Amino acid sequence: MNKDQFAELLAGQGIELSQEQRQQFDLFFRLLVEWNEKMNLTGITEEEQVYTKHFYDSVTPAFYFNFSEVTTVADIGGGAGFPSIPLKICFPHLQMSIIDSLNKRMGFLEHVGKELGLKDLKPLHGRAEDMGQQPGLRESFDLVIARAVARMNVLSEYCLPFAKVGGHFIALKGADISPELNEAKKAIKTLGGRTQKVEEFQLVEDAGERNIVIISKAEATPKAYPRKAGIPAKKPLL
Repeated sequence: MNKDQFAELLAGQGIELSQEQRQQFDLFFRLLVEWNEKMNLTGITEEEQVYTKHFYDSVTPAFYFNFSEVTTVADIGGGAGFPSIPLKICFPHLQMSIIDSLNKRMGFLEHVGKELGLKDLKPLHGRAEDMGQQPGLRESFDLVIARAVARMNVLSEYCLPFAKVGGHFIALKGADISPELNEAKKAIKTLGGRTQKVEEFQLVEDAGERNIVIISKAEATPKAYPRKAGIPAKKPLL
């Protein structure tokens, strides 16, 4: 899709982009391509593909969840700025923290925040397992979000510890989520979560099936979780 189609599709979902917001998306695209030449941020660099598969895809959770009702958001593993930057452009009130273990991406995110004039954007370098035990980060976010990071049982251990009780965790996933969700039932429950709903849809222009998994944080995460760095991936909760 081109940038005008992108704006029209968002408007159809009640997200009206101002001229400034449209310019922010345009600048974000150009910075992404420029920095991608010196570090691996994305395999997708053609403008219309970026607007479809990165920008539009990143904003889709807002079609099913009311972002005007949350303030503090953590994007786990969002090193290239997806879904965090498109959501922050669309909803400027969000206080957005982006947690990623690759330090060189922090410089990119800080540069993007400065160039786009995004306030309350905090790139944080570290592993989710370590950061999820830190006072000030643990159980302190209204919403935790992640896109294309890990299977649901592992991802839940990365993300749910950051969500405050009464908050939410949203996972942006690809096609056929049922086996993954079944496998993750124990992990979600153990970590204090409850699967609220799963929204399945086709991304525009035959760009594939997507699933948005919305999990509410019903109870506090036990202190033992997240386990030490590397363990959730090696020994997932099953």
